[in-house]
Amino acid sequence: MADPGPPQPHEPTVALPVIGPGPAPTAPRRRFGRTLTARAVLVTCAVALVSVLVTALVAVPLAVRGVERRDQDALAAQARLAADVLRLRPRQRDAAGDRLIRQLRQQKIEVYVVRGGTVDRPGLPRQVVNRISAGREVSGRRLVAGKRTLVEGRPLPGGDGVVLTRAATEGPWRQVLRSLWLPLLAGLAAGVVAGLLLARRLARPIRVAATAAARLRAGDRAVRVPVEPPDEVADLAYALNGLAAALATSEGRQREFLLSVSHELRTPLTAIRGWAEALADGVIGGDETSGTGRTMLAEAEHLDRLVSDLLALARLEAADFPLEPVPVDLTRLAADAARTWSDRCAAVGVPFRAELPDAPVPAYTDPGRIRQVVDGLLENALRVVPPGAPVVLAVRPAGAGPAAGGVVEVRDGGPGFTDDDLAVAFERGALHQRYRGVRKVGSGLGLALAAGLVRRLGGRITAGHAAEGGAAFTVVLPPDPYPTRTST
Repeated sequence: MADPGPPQPHEPTVALPVIGPGPAPTAPRRRFGRTLTARAVLVTCAVALVSVLVTALVAVPLAVRGVERRDQDALAAQARLAADVLRLRPRQRDAAGDRLIRQLRQQKIEVYVVRGGTVDRPGLPRQVVNRISAGREVSGRRLVAGKRTLVEGRPLPGGDGVVLTRAATEGPWRQVLRSLWLPLLAGLAAGVVAGLLLARRLARPIRVAATAAARLRAGDRAVRVPVEPPDEVADLAYALNGLAAALATSEGRQREFLLSVSHELRTPLTAIRGWAEALADGVIGGDETSGTGRTMLAEAEHLDRLVSDLLALARLEAADFPLEPVPVDLTRLAADAARTWSDRCAAVGVPFRAELPDAPVPAYTDPGRIRQVVDGLLENALRVVPPGAPVVLAVRPAGAGPAAGGVVEVRDGGPGFTDDDLAVAFERGALHQRYRGVRKVGSGLGLALAAGLVRRLGGRITAGHAAEGGAAFTVVLPPDPYPTRTST
């Protein structure tokens, strides 16, 4: 009886991991003095207060000197008037003089008349009397009767003269401050208001950015921040908008990658489950058990490789990813790989060619990891090349001297890549997503894993077009940082 083949069970459902923001951290409670608005207001108030104090220190002495100069000028005018009165005829002088003296005394101004070097009443300093008798004017401040006094003296013909004194104004600082406190307080209040407005203007774009960041954390990838001046705020908006776009792109690729991986995992799981149910139901006889076991083993190994690649990719960026770089001869490593892959290629009718130099090609790398990269690239090539198309493994020095490092190249005669494919060749699942159902493709993990391994080893990997008509992958490895010195 013909073998009916394994039954086709329903495909199992593979749950995809949920991509979400996770638990949101609790925002710290705001305290007065720690917010940008409060600090800006405090700083502005401090600047305004310092400005007011500096203004007071400069303006008050000037104002005090202005008050004293005004009093001095007023007394000088009175002294000139008194001198003019004393120059009148005796009858006119006596009447006008008495009236002037009464008026001056009402203004708290004392009048001293000097005749022949003698003052009419005591109290005036002798040097003032002598100066007036000598025909010179007196103007300024003097001590009269032990008090600081404004003095204005004018000489008259014949050694006579008149001296007016007035007590210096008491507390000019208090007078000036009483007149200036309102403008100074208004300036301080204006500084506070300006600081508050400035702080709110500066804090508004930061609050908008914080709100956008919270929405990003909650999973809203469509959020965008308006770009506004000044330049620093615009830079912040550009950064947040770029982050939102990058997160949306990354999560989209991650979802596509997970869908691709779930499909790849589902295929061997479906086969293993189908054969297992066939064995359990007794559909497969004893003569077919060994073949069924080999099929299940092959599918299990395929599943194991997928899981291993996923784990390697997950650990690749970790700091504790195991790497053991040592000096390596790439010629010998490629020769060992060629012996293995020549048989595998011959079994499926694919010509295999190794282009190896006669001399060693030194490099500094992890031989196990580089062999993993080479095997992965050769397996990808063997998967896509048709029978009769070549697969080539080549090794050459990266430069003229041994200190330049080495190059390992895998080329094939398969369908190759377009220029657009080359731009995304090493992104996880990108080529798998493009060519699934079109041609033979792998899980989309191999090239991403190879690129990550080469990068961790300090090298670089590129994809291009091969002379054989297919794809070419070039791995450049660094030289030995500790070359062996030969004695001369």
